[in-house]
Amino acid sequence: MREHRPRKGNWARRAGRAGVFAAAALTMLATVGAAYAAETNLHFTLDRKFEGPAAPLVLALDSGYYKAEGLNVSIDPAASVSEAVTRVASGDYDMGIADINVVIKHRDTNPNDAVKAVFVIYNRPAFAVIGRKSRGIKELKDLEGHKLGAPIDSDSFDLWPILVKANGIDASKVAIENIGFQVRTPMLAAGQVDAITGLSFSTYIDLKDRGVPADDIIVLPMADYGVVLYGAAIIVNSSFAEAHPDAVKGFLRAYLRGLKRTVAAPATALEHVMSRIDSGRKNLELERLKMVINHNIITPEVRANGYGAIDGERFAQGIDQLTLAYKFKEKPKLGEIFDPSFLPPAAERKLN
Repeated sequence: MREHRPRKGNWARRAGRAGVFAAAALTMLATVGAAYAAETNLHFTLDRKFEGPAAPLVLALDSGYYKAEGLNVSIDPAASVSEAVTRVASGDYDMGIADINVVIKHRDTNPNDAVKAVFVIYNRPAFAVIGRKSRGIKELKDLEGHKLGAPIDSDSFDLWPILVKANGIDASKVAIENIGFQVRTPMLAAGQVDAITGLSFSTYIDLKDRGVPADDIIVLPMADYGVVLYGAAIIVNSSFAEAHPDAVKGFLRAYLRGLKRTVAAPATALEHVMSRIDSGRKNLELERLKMVINHNIITPEVRANGYGAIDGERFAQGIDQLTLAYKFKEKPKLGEIFDPSFLPPAAERKLN
């Protein structure tokens, strides 16, 4: 029997195909390697520790949405809103989250600092007066004749003059006690003050966690009592935005995907935050997240116009209100504070 040998033509064709596949594989690896090498590093700062409301940001991170936009994103907590603004303004961080009113005041005192808002998250600010019904507080006017505890240099108490004027409160009848940030909630829980100023989603949840019955807590959102200001926003270092405009746009696209998924399924989105919290109760963080979604993010204005943008007329009214609480060196214009050019198209920002 003759030895069987493969035909020369078949061998050549197989070798040719193998070479083509190898070349294609090398090309693909080179393309992937180039894509990763071309990723833009983006350092993002929160304005507080990791809590439920950070869900859209970390969901987008864990889901690879930033990677899909060519971004290598890191997210760090901060001690305060002021720290977040300073981090971004100095260029230590490229982007972050901060109350837009703090940004407005920071820009007034530091006009050369390159920081702007590019996406409004809280269409309504989370600032509120939080009281206890058992201490006689059921409405804002009930503060007259009672003790209001607040750090007098806090962002929430800064708006007190606006509330006074908008609601006809006799401020002389309200006893203001200057207390520290860390003790205001414990003092209200202990009945040492009748009400405090703070963030609705933060104080309400913390009071419940301290054993105060939910039906004894009254949350009076400042947005329900005449305050037309916007709230938390995504901010960017202007130098970074100028050098990497596509990175900023890509970040906002990715964040918007995370935000929509969070609004649609808060409990699922929360899992991404809980993995970053050393200690915390899931039910409390879920309630905190749902409060923010229902009270601060999803509003009639957002339902009509979509996420992220600012209404110019409302902004101007808000600046007029801020003049009651803050003396501007120069009254700011919308374009100096907010840059809408990085926003995803209006159709994509619609609720769905």
